[in-house]
Amino acid sequence: MFDAFRLIFMQDIKLKSECRYFYRLLSGSESLSIFEKDRAWHVPEELDLHAMQKACEVLIGHHDFSSFRASGCQAKSPIRTIDELHVSEVPSSTYFPCMESNAYSIKSASDLPFSSTSDSDSHRFGLSNGGNNVGFGIRKRHRCYVVKVRARAFLYHQVRLIVGVLKSVGTGDLIVADVERILNAKTVTAASPMAPAHGLYLGHVKYDLP
Repeated sequence: MFDAFRLIFMQDIKLKSECRYFYRLLSGSESLSIFEKDRAWHVPEELDLHAMQKACEVLIGHHDFSSFRASGCQAKSPIRTIDELHVSEVPSSTYFPCMESNAYSIKSASDLPFSSTSDSDSHRFGLSNGGNNVGFGIRKRHRCYVVKVRARAFLYHQVRLIVGVLKSVGTGDLIVADVERILNAKTVTAASPMAPAHGLYLGHVKYDLP
């Protein structure tokens, strides 16, 4: 029984050609609504999107990711290739991750369907959206950021450790040069605290079938 399971598992690894994760962060001082609790990482501080995007560029490619490998990882090698890593700001929606995040990417806060600075109750709680209730339960004072990462394989907690570093860059606790320093340190003790699990979503798994 065990040998049969191991054979299936090993075949799964060989056939898998791509894996994609999303990580969702909500930035804003106001506490999360019941609709968002445990569905995103709440970051009270403002996040610098441009700095986070520049930090992503450091981590894309073929690297030794020992600094982004949690203790207990059983992978034989810390070498991994990240094919895609970026951060985008999207309208906060209780329908995430059902929607395709790329279709909702925005360039600035002014592109949001609701003003993030409005004090009216309808804007704060998303009670109106062009005559419908799509935004019900959403507190528009939060800005929503989604980290998208794609690779063939990941190390143990690699995505959450990466997000932890990106968040620190976004809040100004780290600068982009620190990300390269952390990567070159090749020890997880150099990284920022790991992001919590409740913002992580498995977005897509692709297989190369024989």
